[in-house]
Amino acid sequence: MDVDIWAWVGETQQQLSEAGNVGLAMALGDLPAQAYEGRYPQLDVMAPAIAQQAESLELPWLEFYARYWHLMGRIGDRAQGAVAIDDARQLLTFAQREDVRDCPATPAAVEAMAVVWANTDGPGYAGERLETVGAFLEGMSPERPAFCGLVTQYVAALVDAGKAGEAVTYAESAVERLRTAGREASWELGAEGARALLAAGRADDALGALQAAADLAPDDPPAKAHREGVRRALILAELGRTAEAVDALPDLDVVGEHPRVFVEWSRAVAKLAGSSQITNTWQLGRVLRQWIDYFGMMGGYRARVELALVAGDLAVARKGVWQARLLADLAESGAAELRETSGLGERVAALRGAADATSEPEAPGPLSERVGLFDAADGFNADPEKWVGWLAPLSGSDLEATRRHTTTLGFLGFPSAGADIYWKLLVDSGDTASADPDDVAYLTTLLIEARQDERLEQLAALLPHAAQHLALARLHSARERWPETLDAAEHAVAAGAGIEARRLLSGAAQQLDHNDRAAGVLLEVLDELTDEDIWRMIVMATSAEDWDTVRKGAAKIGMPIKSKEGPIEEEMGLIRLILPAPDGGQRQVLSIRTGPATARLALPQPRGMDYNAGDLVVFDPQLLEPVPEDPQEQQNFVPPFAAVRILRPGGYTSYFFDGAAPSEEDWAEFTEVMAERGWPMWVYSDENYTVTHPTSGEPLPGVFGWVAVPPDVSASEVDALLDDATERWVHPLAWLDLAREIDVEIERHERIVKEYGL
Repeated sequence: MDVDIWAWVGETQQQLSEAGNVGLAMALGDLPAQAYEGRYPQLDVMAPAIAQQAESLELPWLEFYARYWHLMGRIGDRAQGAVAIDDARQLLTFAQREDVRDCPATPAAVEAMAVVWANTDGPGYAGERLETVGAFLEGMSPERPAFCGLVTQYVAALVDAGKAGEAVTYAESAVERLRTAGREASWELGAEGARALLAAGRADDALGALQAAADLAPDDPPAKAHREGVRRALILAELGRTAEAVDALPDLDVVGEHPRVFVEWSRAVAKLAGSSQITNTWQLGRVLRQWIDYFGMMGGYRARVELALVAGDLAVARKGVWQARLLADLAESGAAELRETSGLGERVAALRGAADATSEPEAPGPLSERVGLFDAADGFNADPEKWVGWLAPLSGSDLEATRRHTTTLGFLGFPSAGADIYWKLLVDSGDTASADPDDVAYLTTLLIEARQDERLEQLAALLPHAAQHLALARLHSARERWPETLDAAEHAVAAGAGIEARRLLSGAAQQLDHNDRAAGVLLEVLDELTDEDIWRMIVMATSAEDWDTVRKGAAKIGMPIKSKEGPIEEEMGLIRLILPAPDGGQRQVLSIRTGPATARLALPQPRGMDYNAGDLVVFDPQLLEPVPEDPQEQQNFVPPFAAVRILRPGGYTSYFFDGAAPSEEDWAEFTEVMAERGWPMWVYSDENYTVTHPTSGEPLPGVFGWVAVPPDVSASEVDALLDDATERWVHPLAWLDLAREIDVEIERHERIVKEYGL
């Protein structure tokens, strides 16, 4: 996005703040960081909220800004493809509106469209990418901030179109034009130029180009290190410099959160897998299978096929013949979704040929002993990929072997294959209605994981009433269809389906905010519940303020409650509650635990928050951090828990104060006055916060924070108390918002703010 936009962003933040939209104003400037740093839960909350607010305020540039960064968060590091095409097209159309087209950032919509097409099927959309990006680049000055990003996408499209030589020439020309205009290329353009050189068969030059780009500023700073490492490793591997390539290759735990580099990283690993430094294991195969599924869900059709072929080659190398064949099938079916398939048929055939020519690992014993050997295998060191091959001859005919074989297939990421085998045994050639409940459960799990919903419904129709509705409840729950889950689970419970049906019913009722029903269905079988079930029941009963059920649950797990009836209000120590922040992130608030699953917030919160000191909050009693092992650390440990909901607001109002820090004696007196009144007060500034001396201009230690007062305290009372408590301070304290609210001494507080640079 063009840097010209940032002054406008600052002005818009100020407008939103003055209009009372403090949370949105805070989040506005943070959107790019959320997109680049992978803070997607925040981005997915805040960007649509800002876009909606912008539409209501009739600020189309702001709406474009929010929609753009939300899209970039999806199509950049997350590499979403077909699922984002419509949104990218809509953004491009929006950018062409008369009231938007003059925004200096609108060319970014063209770049985003090109990225989405590349994510979906780079070669297949190469023509559209070249045409669309080329039209914008024609006549564009290299001085325009959008120039570099568009050129990068044009070079990428040329490479995907099979025009690597032309891509190299175009990239070099663009870099020279930028230099002439007094600008530097981005790291992304330099790296794409290196990719073009590699595609042109000039690996030595590609390495030189990547090294030359190392000091260039990236558009996406957090991604530079791992992207550069992956590309460097791939080039070095192509050059046969294996040791250097392995050193450059980022670890799996680094790249595992960055789908944009999955394919390139996998290609590098495949080239290095023959070395002693890269271990080609079943764990690697399982990860690649997960990545394949990810691109299947995101519409990354080309990446899905490429990964299947790479994973297939790696499977052959470790003699995972069965897996290589399934991956060949997957690549072949995935190719049907591509617009350009040149050479893919030959690659699939080559993979199948390699699998056919490979001998499977020697089995550990005769067929008759395989099940027993499987059960006796070391759960940590056993290779499940090999066991799938060893159990395959028995699977589909021997029930015990089928159970182990198909569930292992599911574990390794091939639930469809497992479901097919189990289906033949359980449905096609067996008496489904009298099948063992465990077998029904195994098959149900495989069908859910394989997303074969219609097939699962067919299975359910063949089952007795209780098992039928239990299977349907599991399906609906997995798809988060809560009303349907509730209905099916109700039938299953009524038919005596057991504890799992009750868990499903309880979970669905909780999702639908029927907490009384959610807790009640578990209370009916209290003696059958695990501790985890009981804690869930306590949380739901607390939300419903069913204190009798809370007490019964607490007694069952051995947690003493002093009171015998009514709301539970006891002091059980300090905890940290994790609550949502306005920017979509999280906020930790020190609180006093009052019950098994309740706590009262102890700290005042800024205006605009959905919660404040004095609020009674329901929390999930599952610890978010382990208790430290060190006894000394345990003494200072304040356990953190996730907030579930506000049970009863305290009605407190917060007021902001700011100014130069007083002496220790004055501050101690000030805090004592607040404590005497029972007004929660908290300092949010740290030791680095300074203000400016009004006459000397020297920095002074500063202090700012919030004080919260209960609903029976008026704003005038707060003003009067602050006035009395600070009147003898060497430097005055300001509470401008409070002064404006009651229209008292506004000019004095404005003067303090200005003179001290608050």
